[in-house]
Amino acid sequence: MGSYYIPPVNFGMVEDNLYRSGQPGELNFPFLEKLKLKKILYLSNEEPPSSFLNFVRDQGIEFESLGNIGEERQAAQGHWSPMSEENVKKALQQILDVEHNYPLCLVDNVGRNRVGIVIGCLRKLQHWNLTSILEEYRRYAGSKVRLHNEQFIELFDVDLVTIDKGRQPPWL
Repeated sequence: MGSYYIPPVNFGMVEDNLYRSGQPGELNFPFLEKLKLKKILYLSNEEPPSSFLNFVRDQGIEFESLGNIGEERQAAQGHWSPMSEENVKKALQQILDVEHNYPLCLVDNVGRNRVGIVIGCLRKLQHWNLTSILEEYRRYAGSKVRLHNEQFIELFDVDLVTIDKGRQPPWL
């Protein structure tokens, strides 16, 4: 019997060597190995599982957290906190640096809201129309669509993002 490769929840290819997903578990590690990731941007506000951090370290993958870890306590008390504009800009700067960061995967708890915001703002940089951007966001968010996230994407000012013409992806 052969090996099985199981992608994480809400896994998707955004562009060549740019991926999105929910929190990978141990069953997903062989699949992630095949991607030969150079970097993972962790957007969740919860601590990543130690098994995931060990996998990342063992594979030599650079790990960067932009999720304001610790905010889950606020969420548990009924105070949902959206991703900050500053963190979205930081994530987009990482995405736009193909030379240093690719293959790259964006990860949050379930791969829908925080990752969806960043990808939605990336799509604005790519000049997608808003209907297509929100359709993609909703496809991954499922029944957990948040109007605040859609408004954030719609109102995000792409002029705040600095694009280094020498390092930008060919698909931009």
